Amino acid sequence: MSKFLWKGLLVSPAVLAASLVVSSTALAAEQPVEITAAQANQLQLTGAATEAAQPETTAVTAPPAPVATNLTVDTTETIEKESAAAKVAPVAEPTKAPENNSVAAADLSETPPAVAPASLSADKPVAAQIPAVAPANSSGIQPAAPTNLSTEKPAAQPEQISQSTAPIAQPPAPSNVLEQINQYSAEGSEDAVGQVTSVSQLSDVRPTDWAFQALQSLVERYGCIAGYPDGTYRGNRAMTRYEFAAGLNACLDKVNELIKAGTRNLATKEDLASLQRLQEEFAAELATLRGRVDALEARTSELEANQFSTTTKLNGEVIFALTGIARGDDAEGRKADRTTAFGSRVRLNFDTSFSGKDLLRTRLQVLNLGAFSTNNTKTAEGELRFNAGPFGTASNTVGLDALLYQFPLGKSTTVILEANAGAADDFTNTVNPFFDGDGGTGALSNFGTRNPIYYLTAGTGIALRHQFGDKLELSLGYLAGSAQSPTRGNGLFNGSYGALAQLTFTPTKTTALGLTYVNSYNFVTGTGSNASNFPVRLGSFGINSDNNLPVSSNSYGAEASWRVNRGLAIGGWAGYTNQRLLSNLATPTGSVQRGDQKIWNWAVTLAFPDLLKEGNVAGFIVGMEPRVTSSTNRTLPEDKDTSLHVEGFYQFKLSDNIAITPGLIWLTAPDHNKNNSDLLIGVVRTTFTF
Repeated sequence: MSKFLWKGLLVSPAVLAASLVVSSTALAAEQPVEITAAQANQLQLTGAATEAAQPETTAVTAPPAPVATNLTVDTTETIEKESAAAKVAPVAEPTKAPENNSVAAADLSETPPAVAPASLSADKPVAAQIPAVAPANSSGIQPAAPTNLSTEKPAAQPEQISQSTAPIAQPPAPSNVLEQINQYSAEGSEDAVGQVTSVSQLSDVRPTDWAFQALQSLVERYGCIAGYPDGTYRGNRAMTRYEFAAGLNACLDKVNELIKAGTRNLATKEDLASLQRLQEEFAAELATLRGRVDALEARTSELEANQFSTTTKLNGEVIFALTGIARGDDAEGRKADRTTAFGSRVRLNFDTSFSGKDLLRTRLQVLNLGAFSTNNTKTAEGELRFNAGPFGTASNTVGLDALLYQFPLGKSTTVILEANAGAADDFTNTVNPFFDGDGGTGALSNFGTRNPIYYLTAGTGIALRHQFGDKLELSLGYLAGSAQSPTRGNGLFNGSYGALAQLTFTPTKTTALGLTYVNSYNFVTGTGSNASNFPVRLGSFGINSDNNLPVSSNSYGAEASWRVNRGLAIGGWAGYTNQRLLSNLATPTGSVQRGDQKIWNWAVTLAFPDLLKEGNVAGFIVGMEPRVTSSTNRTLPEDKDTSLHVEGFYQFKLSDNIAITPGLIWLTAPDHNKNNSDLLIGVVRTTFTF
């Protein structure tokens, strides 16, 4: 400073205060930075004050102190900084001083108390009356005044502050704390699964939510909140204290990582104190959770060491069935035998997956309930689904039933290889929910389970399902009845077979429509009148229909299902089969000539899901089993009358693994012959699943 200024200061210390205010206000920056005590070591001040000096580039903040009454002005005056954590504003970088400027070292520990001008108010601290300004460097260190000041060099240079060992680096300061946190979170976001960096990424979180600011802080300050894969947070879902403790622990781990990374300005002492209190409050839950996790890991290790297979799961189904005929005539007009039978069906499925998307199913099955209807009523009408099939016998012998392997081919196609006992429901939607449980659940009879034309394909072969978007599916399948036989007239292509194609349209989640076509050779539906299942009826006379009675057919079906509401679903189907006898044949009852048969069937279904209890199902089926409506040859039988199939059941769940299903099957005019008395079949089925 000039001599004139120094003399002015001797007259009135208020000049000093005014100079500091004017110079600091003009050069102070807007953004405060944090001062660290570790940087306050030794400082150097270069340059001298002259009359032509530029405005000062540094100013300091004086701590609160009483106004001094006796002032001594000296060139070595210093002002003590308020604290190591005080915040000041940066200013523009000063002009570099010439190399020949003299340097005077200042020891902070020996800095004398600050001096306040006499013109300031004695009622307020000095620091409150003089605005704080920042030094030119970005480190935020407040320099002390030099203990001695050299004026030997020209005084036209501005003052410059530097450390005694090296100049202080001046990196650009972040605009705010959130930008530092976002930058840190972005660096580690590649490895985080489901981690969100902005609360706006959570689709179900709104600024009007009462916890919005808390979530925003956890996401954008600490980066310890992860959303679900669909971009939701699901904040309204109830949680346990254990879940909260786990989430809190995750946030604490994230905070620890931030602290270790050197980002000390991300949390204040108050934040850390709050976190410490939360950690102490949930210490018991965290310890309990840790113990439960340790116990779970031990049990998992034990299961892995003793498990049957790492790729195979076992599931099973056991059916106990009590059935009998209450009244009625058989197909020949005689009183049906009122025998009561008790049988079972056991299935063990070994489901293996090698990639997580494929399935190898190996099923072992045991049957000891023979065909109930055809053995007692002489007709396939009302045949039960869980028995040995039309005119079939069964024994307690373990056999290989279904054997298939399915795997994805691209994103929309699934290929199914049927090695044994394949069926249409393995690769297509039969559009009959609540009824098609393949005998274990739902309907009790073959007819009530699905449209009879699906039974015209079975055995060994290949199938595929292709999805056209979310609403349309194409199913194709070819199954041979005697593919394993190398003899003449058998094999994969020369013996009996069924080829199926179906389009399934699901416009909504509660509605489904199906259009089905089946071409078959030497297959029959296994349900309906004796006329519609003529080859099977000949089998009861000991005639091999595969070799002696070649029959081909083309079948067309339409199926529909609509779940009206949670407790009501309606559906139904209609089927038409054009069956052709390809050659003449002599039978014990006479000669059968070649010709065509037209066979129809239909049904309407009504289901009441969750009736009286969740998981229960009440179902009703009313329809006409396959009936020959016309024939082009007089020697082929034709059904003159119409029989109705009326079936009702109520599936009651005792537990998740046990269900009891009582039901009745009422056949009017059995075998489509009004001369036969109505037939009533009672069934009680108990199903165990595991």
